[in-house]
Amino acid sequence: MINTIDAAKCTGCGTCYKTCGLDVFRIDTNQDTLSPCMATCPAGTDIRAWNALMQQGNIAEAAQKLKEKNPFPAITGRVCPHACENECSRSKVDGAVNINALEQFLGDYDLHDAPLRPAVRHLAHIAVAGSGPAGLSCAWFLARAGYPVTVFEALPEPGGMLRWGIPAYRLPGSVIEAQINKLKALGVRFMCNVRIGAGGDISLEELKERGFRAVCVAPGTTLSRRANVPGENLRGVFHGVEFLRAARTHRDIASALPDFPAGGNVVVVGGGDVAMDAAISAKRLGAGRVELFCLEDEASMPAFPHNIADARAEGVIINTGQGVAEVCEKDGRVRGINTRRCLSVWDENHAFRPRFDETRTGHAEADAVIFAIGQASDLSFFPELEKASPARLKVDPVTFGTSLWNVFAAGDAVTGPASVIQAIAGGRRPSPSTASCRARTCTATGKKRAGWRKICPVKAY
Repeated sequence: MINTIDAAKCTGCGTCYKTCGLDVFRIDTNQDTLSPCMATCPAGTDIRAWNALMQQGNIAEAAQKLKEKNPFPAITGRVCPHACENECSRSKVDGAVNINALEQFLGDYDLHDAPLRPAVRHLAHIAVAGSGPAGLSCAWFLARAGYPVTVFEALPEPGGMLRWGIPAYRLPGSVIEAQINKLKALGVRFMCNVRIGAGGDISLEELKERGFRAVCVAPGTTLSRRANVPGENLRGVFHGVEFLRAARTHRDIASALPDFPAGGNVVVVGGGDVAMDAAISAKRLGAGRVELFCLEDEASMPAFPHNIADARAEGVIINTGQGVAEVCEKDGRVRGINTRRCLSVWDENHAFRPRFDETRTGHAEADAVIFAIGQASDLSFFPELEKASPARLKVDPVTFGTSLWNVFAAGDAVTGPASVIQAIAGGRRPSPSTASCRARTCTATGKKRAGWRKICPVKAY
C-alpha cells in the first residue's frame, strides 16, 4: 500500500492514484522539484508533468505542456538522443519510460493543426538569420510572444540542417514541412535564397535600415572540417555535411554525386553521428561495401550508441582506434587510404591532440572516401561580430546579445556543434519574456546590458 509520495522521485506514472481504493492521491503536475529526467533534458521540458497528463487521458493538454519548452516534438521524437531515459527513476524499478516514443506520439498528435495566433501583437519586427532548429525555435517563441518575425534562409527551402543534413530515413521531409506550416500559421514569414551578412544579399546593417528592430543570428554548423591529409582533394573524396546535403537534395544520385561509386567500396572517416549517417546513406545509395574508421575506441566514440547500432545493422564495418595518414591515388582519383594506429585522442589538458604509432599501419581499398570528422559554422559573413573562437560567436551569457546592439546569436554558432534539442533550447534563450528590460544599464546591478529587451535575471519590470 502506497502511503506517501516522494516528490523528488515521482515519475508521473500514475500508479498511486490508479491503485488507491480510497482515491486520496492526486499528482500535482506543476511541482517545483526537478525530476531526474527533466534535469537531464537540454530544453528543460517537464517530462513528469506531461507524462502524468497522458496517464490521465489528457492528450491535448499533455502536448501543450510539452511544447511550452520544445515546440517541435515531432522532430525531436525522431532524432533526439533521449538522454532523459538514462536518468529515468523508473529504471530503478523495472525499465525507463519510453520518453522518446511518447514525445513523438505527442508531436504527431496535432502535427497538422494550426496553432492559435497570440492576442498580443507588437510593432517591432524581428529578423532571424538561419532556419535550422535554433532559428526556427527562436522564430516560434518570438511569434508566440506576438512579434512579427521574418526568417531568412540561404538555401531554397527552410529547415537548415534538419532538412539538408539529417537523412530522410531519420527525419522525413513531410514532418519538417508540417512544422514549417505551423510557424507560417503563427504569422512567421520565410524568405529563402537570401543570405544575411557581409558579402551576402542583405547585411546586418541593411536589416536595421529596413525596419527590423532586432536580429537573431543562427547560421548553424554548415561546413565540414577538413582532415588536412595528403590526397584529400582527389576526385571521389567527399565531406560529411556536403555529402548528406547532396544525397537529400537530389533524387538522382548520379547527377548529385557524379563521383559516387555505386556498387564500389566506400570508406567513411569519423566516429560521430554525421559519420554514421554518411555511412548508412552510402550503403543505401548502393555502395557495395562500407567501412568506417575512427580515432576513438568504441567506448569513446562520440556517436550515440543507437546510431552505431543502426550502422552495424546496415552492414557498415566499424574499425576503431585508427586514423587516416593519406588518401591513395590512381589516375587522379581515390583508390584507398593508408591508416595508422591511434594511441590517444586527447592530451592531459583534454585538448584534441592525437598521438599515433607510425609503425602500426594499414591499408583499405576504396573507390570513395567520406570525411565526417566534425562541423563548423561559417562565420565569414559576420566579420563585425566578436568571436569567442574561429568557429563560435561571443555572446552575453544571460542575454545572448552579441557585440552589436540588438543583434543576438543562438544555436551551434554559439555553443559549437550540438544536438537538435540543444539547438532548440538555444533558440529559445534570446527570445523575449514577460520579465524584460529596455535599459542599457541594469538598475539593479549597475552593469551595462548589450542588447534590446533582455531577460532580466534580477527582477521583473
